[in-house]
Amino acid sequence: MKTENVKPLAEYFQNIEDPRVDRRKRHRLLDIIIITLLAVFCGAEGWEEIEEYGRAKEDWLKKFLLLENGIPQHDTYRRVFNRLNPDQVEQCFMDWVRSIKKDIPQEVIAIDGKTIRGSFDRYKGLKAAHIVSAWATENRLVFAQVKTEEKSNEITAIPELLSLIALKGCIVTIDAMGCQYEIADKIVQEGADYLFSLKGNQSSLHDDVVTYFDGIDFSHPAKGIQVHKTFDVDHGRMETRWHAVSDDVSWLTERHPAWKSVRSVGVIESKREVSGEVSTEKRYYISSLPSDAQLFATAARAHWGIENSLHYVLDVAFREDACRIKDGYAPENMAVIRKMALTLIQSDAQSKDSMKRRRKKLTWSDDYVEHLLFHTVFPEPLPA
Repeated sequence: MKTENVKPLAEYFQNIEDPRVDRRKRHRLLDIIIITLLAVFCGAEGWEEIEEYGRAKEDWLKKFLLLENGIPQHDTYRRVFNRLNPDQVEQCFMDWVRSIKKDIPQEVIAIDGKTIRGSFDRYKGLKAAHIVSAWATENRLVFAQVKTEEKSNEITAIPELLSLIALKGCIVTIDAMGCQYEIADKIVQEGADYLFSLKGNQSSLHDDVVTYFDGIDFSHPAKGIQVHKTFDVDHGRMETRWHAVSDDVSWLTERHPAWKSVRSVGVIESKREVSGEVSTEKRYYISSLPSDAQLFATAARAHWGIENSLHYVLDVAFREDACRIKDGYAPENMAVIRKMALTLIQSDAQSKDSMKRRRKKLTWSDDYVEHLLFHTVFPEPLPA
């Protein structure tokens, strides 16, 4: 993460409006947000645990925060995050991300949704919050997120999400749910490229691409088809992937005239062997990219970064699905806080420790927290 000439995250928090009535404010909004972020950073999962973290670290926190009336009670955190404007919290996060991101040619931006299962409440009639995120795979940053009522609304959420991101020069990858020509056109109009996977929701388009690659011999492909092979071994699993791509798409644009921007079609065949059991899977794609098998393989592989490096970590390390915060705007706001915390923890490029071990070190060592957070969250300590 670059820190030169970058404002600390705390300064971006200043742009968030305080929803409380002035006469009832006993604690600075900045102090409430920073304590919440640091508590989540160190493993807190609910309002009571955030309060407990603050009380345990009160003397240390006074090095950076005013805390004129001590540590807020858990109800204060709950009330504030229930009412904070999620658009402003999201904007704060995005402005900070823009300041620290690196400009990477053909950065792959993977878009996918995740349901926060613990935010569901049958008795209050609350549906589980579903968050659609844009993950920059090389930067390892969440560029933006949008909340939807349910997974089926991803189609309408994706254009909104795309409008929040500077797409020029990037490659946008989306799974079959977002495979819509209107979305494809928007991406191309912004000066970017796309790679969409195909499934049954685009049945005729999917079936036509399946037919095109039917019977392909990856070792001796037909003229005009490029092939790239990869091989991985990990924890007893061996996986061979054949990637084939072709720019022969005149037949596709003739049969599906709405898809004007398609320049290539592709297929990936994965053969996986685990404990002697072999399974084979084929996945099919359309893209605005030129026919380049290695680039196709890189972009398709990068898309899984949003599952492995974001969603999986949020579930396993941050226990997002188990979080029972569900009222008001709190689920959406806390989803942003968790992503801020994840971004900060991943910023320690020199550490080889797992996410779990890094978070333990954050709990044990104030020096390690300061090592990570100086100039990225808060500036120099307050004068004694």
